[in-house]
Amino acid sequence: MAKSETMANSDAAWLGMEDPTNLMLVAGVMTFARPLDMAHLHAILTHRWLKFDRLRHRVVAPRLPLGSYGWEDDPTFDLNAHVHHVALPAPGDRATLQAMVSDLLATPLDFSKPLWQLHIIDNYKEGTAVFFRIHHAIADGLSLVAVLLSLTDLTEVAPWPEPEPAREQPPSGGVMGMWMRQAKGALNTAVHLGSKLFEEGRETLVNPARVRELAQQGAGSAQTALRMVLRSPDPDTLFRGSLGVRKTAAWSNPLPLADIKAIKTVMGGGVNEVLITAVAGGLRRYLLGKGQPVGELSLRVALPVNLRTKAEMMLLGNKFGLVFLELPVGEADVVERLAVVREQLAELKQSPEAVLSFGLLQAMGLTPAEVQAQMAKMWGGQITAVLTNLPGPPIPLYLAGQAIEQIMVWEPQLGRTGLSLSLISYAGQVYIGLTTDAGLVPDPDLILDGVYAEYEEMMALVAQAG
Repeated sequence: MAKSETMANSDAAWLGMEDPTNLMLVAGVMTFARPLDMAHLHAILTHRWLKFDRLRHRVVAPRLPLGSYGWEDDPTFDLNAHVHHVALPAPGDRATLQAMVSDLLATPLDFSKPLWQLHIIDNYKEGTAVFFRIHHAIADGLSLVAVLLSLTDLTEVAPWPEPEPAREQPPSGGVMGMWMRQAKGALNTAVHLGSKLFEEGRETLVNPARVRELAQQGAGSAQTALRMVLRSPDPDTLFRGSLGVRKTAAWSNPLPLADIKAIKTVMGGGVNEVLITAVAGGLRRYLLGKGQPVGELSLRVALPVNLRTKAEMMLLGNKFGLVFLELPVGEADVVERLAVVREQLAELKQSPEAVLSFGLLQAMGLTPAEVQAQMAKMWGGQITAVLTNLPGPPIPLYLAGQAIEQIMVWEPQLGRTGLSLSLISYAGQVYIGLTTDAGLVPDPDLILDGVYAEYEEMMALVAQAG
């Protein structure tokens, strides 16, 4: 009989939000200038990726109306059933890769197997792309970044992973537990990058320890919880409406992190405030380009906030809350828009909203599917988009002997929203990614064009400042 365990409520909630028009997939893509050695990659997946027990587990549905979801070993697990080697059709450029990624984002996973897939995509320019899909019940965006890092090396020439001697106890499901069993070089990589990710994650939006402290002190918790439930619907725009099955994905050209830091030095704020301001301006330009007036429009976005401690940061699963930001899309002046974003984020840093929303997610995991669907619909009606900020590795990394050119990670669109945006840094560059409902926003690259224009406008202010 397969070994089984009860699923955490915060993980089960994402199964309840699954819908054919909005799959709860956390996804990521890595690109490489040269083809990957498949034998080397297969060895890495076997001896590093599959160290995570959860990646061998399939979902067990509740047997009773109020029962809990669970995990059990897949007795017929086969790595090859989850790894797909395909070729990108001509011309093999980024637009072609984005089209393939878009199709995969709209394709459900097989719930009779562990809920993840990996696609090795040849003919991307002169090299390869690797696309990951993993269900949100297994991992959130920060967990996926940590898992991806566990596959990498610091140098092009690194020893192949080797099988370990048999032992009585199964390996820990935690990322740190897996990394501790790697070779000395891989251990050093993990400790350095894991600590760096946590420290950068603390600075993204909210200090997790401070948020928990506020919630424990009851700092306006009851009023905040009531406000979260009773929020008015977000304004109707081109970004909202009935969802379809088809999705579109896009990601930006690299923006130098040094430029973003120069902007914040001149204009004030932090890296995240600058990027969020540029994104708000990109959405503004998109709406105006489609002939939709913006006036004093504000669009509410949900911002995931890491609630892990440093020790917990390297565990799979979901431990994050949500805070809600009113993007000042109607503000034409980029300086004023940044000031509004800064003021709001300063207030959110003192709010228990993230911990309270995590509690709501845990409660969702205890309720029947019909109740979960209604709660997802409620949240989806209150927001226009999800905006995720993920700290990535600050230094270049290698997979199977090849340098990673670019990393992009997407969170799913929450509830019944049609727009998800991601910000991630890697090796001194910043990337912005979007996934959209194809019926609502068929051309997300136009939003990115607007973000580029905002970036150029802010860089012009830097130049003027001398």
